[in-house]
Amino acid sequence: MTTATTPITNWTTDRLADLTGKRYLITGGNSGVGYEAAVHLRRANADVFIASRSATKGSAAVTALNEIPGSGNVQLIRLDLASLESVRAANDSIREHTDGLDGIVNNAGIMQTPQQQTTDGFELQFGTNHLGHFYLNHLTFDLVAARSGRVVPVSSIAHRSAPGIKFDDPMFAKGYSPMTAYSQSKLANLMYGLELARRLDAAGSDVIAVNAHPGYSATNLQSTGPTGFFKVIYKVSNSLMAQKPSLGALPEVLAVAGDEATNGAYYGPTGFGGTRGPVGSADISKPALDEAAAARLWSLSEELLDITWNIV
Repeated sequence: MTTATTPITNWTTDRLADLTGKRYLITGGNSGVGYEAAVHLRRANADVFIASRSATKGSAAVTALNEIPGSGNVQLIRLDLASLESVRAANDSIREHTDGLDGIVNNAGIMQTPQQQTTDGFELQFGTNHLGHFYLNHLTFDLVAARSGRVVPVSSIAHRSAPGIKFDDPMFAKGYSPMTAYSQSKLANLMYGLELARRLDAAGSDVIAVNAHPGYSATNLQSTGPTGFFKVIYKVSNSLMAQKPSLGALPEVLAVAGDEATNGAYYGPTGFGGTRGPVGSADISKPALDEAAAARLWSLSEELLDITWNIV
């Protein structure tokens, strides 16, 4: 697998090339880090597709982005990652607007929700954060390949607290913990991204998979998922410790559009345990580097989604 010979340090958007004519899809691009990533790409003149579960919030984001200087187009794609039917509909909608994508940022996510299921019966966090994106990337892969583009799985520093994927109970039917389920889903994001990079490299593909995480950024993620004590804690820590979403978006922008980004890399803030600070090469936990487990996760994802995704 091809990776950077020199780690990237202190990356900022002033290193971006002019992105005129480039087209990017950002899931959850209507708010938070995803919206700010769209802002950075918009300022570099890229075309941006905002994938949003809410038509109202998505339309408002498109309107706001169009007011930011930039020559690219901004369009809304309806997408609910907790519904495979919605993912299929989003794929159809994307194809009505373009025959190629330069990158997909798997930004959308939910965190520490009470035990719930997606419309297709998957544990909500694993189903949304991992399986929804895996399915979307599978369906749209030919669009990315058409432009020798990039797939950007978005993980979290929370992946470090997951000891591994619970292959015997990936949906936490027994002993559900909101934080443990969230950590597993973010570990799955990174394991999938690293496995995708290996498969792309083995196939000699022009597509690359570049992983990213936003550190600890103040967004709706901390207020819409957690409940009770955790919701109170995040309200305080967001104001005291979290960085702005515009800074949390930098690793995603580097991964999807930076000339320096390489296949299989993982970028994020490098200060204060990865929560904030200069953007560069980020630390990967030992479980995330388990290639056998990653291959098993890929197979499990195919089985659960009833698909076969061969990288050729």
